[in-house]
Amino acid sequence: MEVRNCKECGKIFNYVEGAPLCPACAKKMEGKFEEVKEYIYDNPRASINQVAEDNEVSVQQIKRWIREERLSFSDSSEIGIECEKCGAMIKTGRFCKACKRRLENTFGNMYQTPKAPVQKKKAGSAEARMRFLDR
Repeated sequence: MEVRNCKECGKIFNYVEGAPLCPACAKKMEGKFEEVKEYIYDNPRASINQVAEDNEVSVQQIKRWIREERLSFSDSSEIGIECEKCGAMIKTGRFCKACKRRLENTFGNMYQTPKAPVQKKKAGSAEARMRFLDR
């Protein structure tokens, strides 16, 4: 464990993992998350800026929740973020479906194509016999 300062209030706390927030601020942030989730459920056509303003949460925090796939929007919603690879509009996560497929294929091909084993020369062949220089 390491000791860090809370990103919100500045208090020192034992950091384990996740967001650098003290337990009190993390609890407040979870409360805000639930408020935002309910607000989006009640107002599916609201923009990110409107959601952030009405719930007193930063736009960056809402985008972070979307990228973490904690928040997800319907296809009819106007809210969306950009794919980190190609910039296409997506509703949740970090990558669009096409980029996810490309990444899966790239990583899958790395492990599926083993290199051909190097064949050793047989001991009985003419090239493999011992040679003497002073004959």
